[in-house]
Amino acid sequence: MEYRDYYKTLGVAKGATAKEIKAAYRKLARKFHPDVNPGNAKAEARFKEANEAYEVLSDPEKRRRYDQLGANWNAVRPEGPAAGAWPGGGGVRVDFGDLGGGGGGFSDFFRTFFGGGGGFSGFGAEGEDPFAGGTDVEGQIDLGLRDVLKGTTRSVSLDGGGQKRRVEVKIPAGVRDGQRIRVAGEGDAGRSGKRGDLYLRVHLVPDAGFERKGDDLTNTLRVPLSTAVLGGEAQVQTLEGPVGIKIPAGTQPGQTFRLRGHGLPRLEGGGRGDLLATLAVDLPKKLSARQKELFEQLRELDGPRG
Repeated sequence: MEYRDYYKTLGVAKGATAKEIKAAYRKLARKFHPDVNPGNAKAEARFKEANEAYEVLSDPEKRRRYDQLGANWNAVRPEGPAAGAWPGGGGVRVDFGDLGGGGGGFSDFFRTFFGGGGGFSGFGAEGEDPFAGGTDVEGQIDLGLRDVLKGTTRSVSLDGGGQKRRVEVKIPAGVRDGQRIRVAGEGDAGRSGKRGDLYLRVHLVPDAGFERKGDDLTNTLRVPLSTAVLGGEAQVQTLEGPVGIKIPAGTQPGQTFRLRGHGLPRLEGGGRGDLLATLAVDLPKKLSARQKELFEQLRELDGPRG
């Protein structure tokens, strides 16, 4: 099985900081996200590769295990029935190929090295058979901002103990990045037949047009120079489509407009956050003869400064 160089995938050095790794991943995710490249199989594959690399390198424990063995992993990994689940143990796997959101679909290398989406752990009193009462299964689910806005349902394929099954998981609106969703009784069955729980950790896929800050969203509102100087109307993009606003004359670049109730749902207390649109002015790169003449006249009217 071919070794995967996750550092090379993200384009960072082996000693890269967590901040550098996150920045590299966000850049690749924005570039290759399926929403930006509909129907482009190569872009989708690159997105999944970046997602897998970030899953490992952003987790201190996974990164430590990965760095410890490096390219020689195949020569020293454990043999026998449990080898496929090392180092998480147990052999229970979550198939992330159906989790949606454009991500998931971890490689055989990842599954062999980490045992699926993070392995599982058994529970029970000391000396008790931890597998008798079932075990918990953990995994990751990729969500876009529109999934967070409306909530969604995902079909998860589970493969534990040689038995494949599918579980429908309801994702509530307003979930946060890193939040764990618990699905009671949908983990792996123990010898008693009782199942543990399924835990899915939310991973928010970067969006090319918006950034999340709590329950608020931020984006950039670009207007021509004439609109910023003279005032006028502009269209602010929201997750639900464009919304028209008025731009006062003399609005300066960097000014923020707050659109109340156009953010994400609040898990507690109801309502929604706001959308904060920061004004950016598009300056003309090329001028017609007439435009240049008018700007020359404007410069004369402004007079000398300083």
